[in-house]
Amino acid sequence: MGTKKNPNAVALGKLGGIARAQSLSEKKRSAIAKKGAAARNARLSAAERRRIAKLAVKARERKRKQSRKEN
Repeated sequence: MGTKKNPNAVALGKLGGIARAQSLSEKKRSAIAKKGAAARNARLSAAERRRIAKLAVKARERKRKQSRKEN
């Protein structure tokens, strides 16, 4: 069986991450995020990347159509 995490330790860890993110410049946060995205993408198969890309295109189209309706 898996071990249960101490909820207090989890809460402190989340606070530390937020404080670290606030102390970094936008450029540095962006670089860290890009590195994480590259690592996640490296684990995906080509078919899965294609599926995600198609979802992103559909979401952009929906957003574009919604903004046209508002104007």
